[in-house]
Amino acid sequence: MTFFEKFVIGLCTILLFISCQSQGEPTTVEPPVVQDTIDRLNLLFVGDIMGHGPQVRSAYDESTKSYNYEPCFRYVKPIIEKADFAIGNLEVTLPGKPPYKGYPTFRSPDALAEALKNAGFDMLVTANNHSNDGGLLGVTHTIEVLKNLGFYQTGTFNTKEERETIYPLIVKKNDFTLVFVNYTYGTNGIPDHKPSFVNLIDTVQMRKDMALARSIKPDAIIAIMHWGDEYQLIENKTQRALTEKLFNWGAKLVIGAHPHVVQPIYKKKHQKADGTEEEVYVAYSMGNFISNQKKANTDGGIMVEVELIKDKRTGALSLGETGYVPVWRYIQKDAAGKATFFAVPLSPFEKDSVNTLKMTEADKVKMNAFGQKTRKHLNSFGANEIKYQKSDILPSEGQPQTDDHTLGWSPNQTEPIFKIQWLASKEKQEVKPPIVSNVEIRKEEGWFKYLLGGEKTISAARILLEKVKSAGFSNAFIVMYQNGKRVLNW
Repeated sequence: MTFFEKFVIGLCTILLFISCQSQGEPTTVEPPVVQDTIDRLNLLFVGDIMGHGPQVRSAYDESTKSYNYEPCFRYVKPIIEKADFAIGNLEVTLPGKPPYKGYPTFRSPDALAEALKNAGFDMLVTANNHSNDGGLLGVTHTIEVLKNLGFYQTGTFNTKEERETIYPLIVKKNDFTLVFVNYTYGTNGIPDHKPSFVNLIDTVQMRKDMALARSIKPDAIIAIMHWGDEYQLIENKTQRALTEKLFNWGAKLVIGAHPHVVQPIYKKKHQKADGTEEEVYVAYSMGNFISNQKKANTDGGIMVEVELIKDKRTGALSLGETGYVPVWRYIQKDAAGKATFFAVPLSPFEKDSVNTLKMTEADKVKMNAFGQKTRKHLNSFGANEIKYQKSDILPSEGQPQTDDHTLGWSPNQTEPIFKIQWLASKEKQEVKPPIVSNVEIRKEEGWFKYLLGGEKTISAARILLEKVKSAGFSNAFIVMYQNGKRVLNW
């Protein structure tokens, strides 16, 4: 037998053995593991948050001598909370003490910021033409309040040196690194109250700031601008020119405020210096989020939603879904004539057969007219409306209320009561109250809990909490009850 014949016989034997083995013990091939290579971040922006005189007066509670803005944002709160990161333009100062007043020098109580935090906002920008309305304290106390509440904030600074240290603002959220810049065209002729500093539109300085922003190598640079001509529905040449500069300098989004009316939105291709194209986004003006303005087209605005998409493998960033939500300013008056201001998202309530908002026919006509004009205006520029259902805004009947929905309001329960808990014990004790004589003792979860007060607003509860703490009970905290049940501590 030749060598070749032996080789063929051996090879056939091996192949037969392999075939038998495979028939007897079939092998399984595991499917490849498919990993998600995409990160997403949903941003939400709103327009001018104003504080006109009627708004300040409507928020005042005579019985508690305190301010409560919680109702203003109850119908937009679920939309704001849904976003990964929500940003607003705070066009008032918070001087921390009276007199509180509106136009022309806006000075609002701290309770406005508290309500915005409760509504779900993560960041407030403060460079606008009213930044210097409240004097030096109006600048510095605003910054202090916002930071103490946990907001990201930029646009105004305690000192120029502080600006050089913390600007531009870097935000890390959901594996995204964002850099924010914020500028205003002016401050109504009121110079900076030294040593505070307000960011003005200065292209020489802005170019330097944007170079620094690029050096951080963020996923996106976002410019929030206070600019344009008031009450004009179309952006002016300066806005367009600045937008192009900002895109050339690396901005991915340019978001505008100040005109108090809604101006065009564009999602478009921008040619970069190297000749390549990238998709960018500009909203020239989002109008008024909440205000008391009565001029044409100022009774509302839009919320802008922008999705950022990042490829984990390459780090490349792109724009996902974008759109707007029309929001109308509704002023509801009770039998005594006291007003309450609401920011109302249109789509859930335009065809509300049960009239949840208790609107007059005249109010319905105004709301619908604002919606029609806004949609016609924005849709002509290719913008996309994001619509919500009433069930997205109001929890269904019989559904348990979560903490997110019970702080300050619940549509299917009685109004909340805020108390101060200053002690808890396993055995009931005879105690003397720290401030007032009406101590309430409740047994909950096997503990006797000692409570004071019964305030109707979170602002009033905070005032009482400070009194209790100043009396030596530093561990006291606020508790909210609804329908006799404890629903939230903080």
